[in-house]
Amino acid sequence: MKLSAKGRYAVMAMCDLAGQSGGKPIALADIAERQEISLSYLEQLFAKLRRGGLVRSVRGPGGGYLLAHGADDTRIADIILAVDEPIQTTRCTPGQPFGCRSNNQRCLTHELWEALGNQIYLFLASVSLGDVVAGRIAADQLARPEDAVRPLAAQQ
Repeated sequence: MKLSAKGRYAVMAMCDLAGQSGGKPIALADIAERQEISLSYLEQLFAKLRRGGLVRSVRGPGGGYLLAHGADDTRIADIILAVDEPIQTTRCTPGQPFGCRSNNQRCLTHELWEALGNQIYLFLASVSLGDVVAGRIAADQLARPEDAVRPLAAQQ
């Protein structure tokens, strides 16, 4: 599965907001500069994040955006879903009762990829902005491919 720029940038911007805010509104221009993301793109993302109830805007001088909830209460999966980024690993159209093949059946590996998508969602739903900002999610703490069971060919 490849997460698109929309989802990655929304998470980056929300982490920046969580880490920089200190309870004061942060201007999108500041986030755009620090994270090297287009301001107009951030404006589109934050409109969706606001509609999703994840941020609130403050108007006027010194205005900007604040988290609507605490960093530890804001899940990464919620951010991705708020910007309309489906967490999908199959090629089937979400919500369709039929499969991805020309005869409307599911492919042989559909269940495998759907299970993977569910695991990705569960992981992202278990991680908060607070976890990311505080560095509680580190690649060296997670399972690594070399820790997995050896492939069958290597076992023979």
